[in-house]
Amino acid sequence: MSREDEIIKERLKKIEELRKEKIDPFPTKFDKQNNALEIFEKYKKLKEEEKGKEKIILAGRLLTKRDLGKINFAHIQDEKDRLQLYFSIEKLGQSGMEFFNRFLDIGDIVGAIGVVFKTRTKETTINVEEFCLLSKCLRLLPEKFHGLRDPEILYRQRYLDLLTNPETRRRFEIRTRVVKNMRLILDSYDFTEVETPILQTEASGASAKPFITHHNALDLDLYLRLAPETYLKRLLVGGLERVYEIGRNFRNEGIDASHLQDFTMLEFYAAYWNARKNLAFTENLIKQVALGVTGKTKFIVEGKEVDFSGTWPIRTYREVVLRHSGVDIDEASSIQELREIIKERNIPIEKMDSLNLGQLIDKLYKTTTRPYLIDPQFLVEFPTSLSPLARGMDKKPGYVDQFQLLVGGWEVAKGYSELVDPIEQRKRLVEQATLRREGDEEAMPLDEDYIKAMEYGMPPNSGVGIGIDRLVVILTETENLRNIIFFPLTRPK
Repeated sequence: MSREDEIIKERLKKIEELRKEKIDPFPTKFDKQNNALEIFEKYKKLKEEEKGKEKIILAGRLLTKRDLGKINFAHIQDEKDRLQLYFSIEKLGQSGMEFFNRFLDIGDIVGAIGVVFKTRTKETTINVEEFCLLSKCLRLLPEKFHGLRDPEILYRQRYLDLLTNPETRRRFEIRTRVVKNMRLILDSYDFTEVETPILQTEASGASAKPFITHHNALDLDLYLRLAPETYLKRLLVGGLERVYEIGRNFRNEGIDASHLQDFTMLEFYAAYWNARKNLAFTENLIKQVALGVTGKTKFIVEGKEVDFSGTWPIRTYREVVLRHSGVDIDEASSIQELREIIKERNIPIEKMDSLNLGQLIDKLYKTTTRPYLIDPQFLVEFPTSLSPLARGMDKKPGYVDQFQLLVGGWEVAKGYSELVDPIEQRKRLVEQATLRREGDEEAMPLDEDYIKAMEYGMPPNSGVGIGIDRLVVILTETENLRNIIFFPLTRPK
């Protein structure tokens, strides 16, 4: 029998004994009124061996036990912090101390009532007058709380990671505050938070391969949404002028440090704005969130310092691709000529001959340029083939009025002046549908319902999508999206 099996057997026996003594090892509630952080703050000026006056009622997980005979020390951890408890025969009697030693184990969730005092070592402590078992832990917790490090367990059993690693808790607290701050800022600008469908009849809103599912009651194949874009813009047709949604998107593509198949996006749209107005708004939004949540403007991303202060530079897509690859995407008069230029420069792009123009330009950029765009910066003026839903530039045919925010070599945000001309939109989506039939799984379908909505008149507008997961990775100075997702998808054992 393994050590773990022995622990489980021993603790199951304790549960049986408790029930024989008419004690429920899993009671229904506990009237918790305080938390560890609140206690530390309130009693930080308490002097050595001085006592508080009010009764403290708190609960948490038992982390340590020290049996010193007529007294015991222990630590419990709640959501906010860990706190020392002091158990004495004077307060609890012989039966109370025996119960503590006999039935409580590391990992149990316990409730305690008592008064705060400072020990000789100046540690804030609760002098326990009453306590109870709230939930029996059957398994041995990992590594005696020295910190769980096995990546396999970190992702598969996030609850153990949260229990043993304060840094993990900090990352997720930052994530929560990022989302809260985004809402507060958008609400202050009179944006309305909305919800749009996750199950959609067309895989629209982004160029990506979708997940397909089936609706049994309607006997209908559906797609998990790639993005909420076309539905949010339908709301603009309906008269809402500023809308946003924070939610999950799903794209059936590869996994790496910056890509997961399901991820969280903030997407917002403002009628009567254009891309340049939204670019400035996006810069201000992200700066406010970063400073408000972390209190700083400089972050370490993959060993390099990224500075959010100052005005972020704006460069054209063509300019940065030319600088990093030596290829001027405007010089090629055809896709074949572009392929020849790329081959001449020995730029490694897999299956280049099978890519269409938009795919080839995108691969060139992602291979030669994007990884080197470290400091926050905006790229503007993108080829039309990359953005079927964006408005064309009046003075630059073949390009759309789009921007991307790059930080640490990652695309963090993308926005553009939206295409509101239903005639031009139909033409572009027909072209996309042709590419789809020719084998491009990421090309957009011809979404007739969306075009119909546009035909009723869509106001000029601009929208932005911000990758919340990617932004949080940067603000927490971690290296992988899975580190800031509570339960990243893993292959079943």
